[in-house]
Amino acid sequence: MRADRLVATLLLMQARGRVTAKEVAAEFETSVATARRDLEALSA
Repeated sequence: MRADRLVATLLLMQARGRVTAKEVAAEFETSVATARRDLEALSA
């Protein structure tokens, strides 16, 4: 579910400080495009 992934992405960012879309995609087994959309949604 996207909401769960967004929260998990926020937690990942807190733990690592900075993450790339490629790192997020690998962590959550999504495409880089999906990870990029998630990061854009969090930055809006």
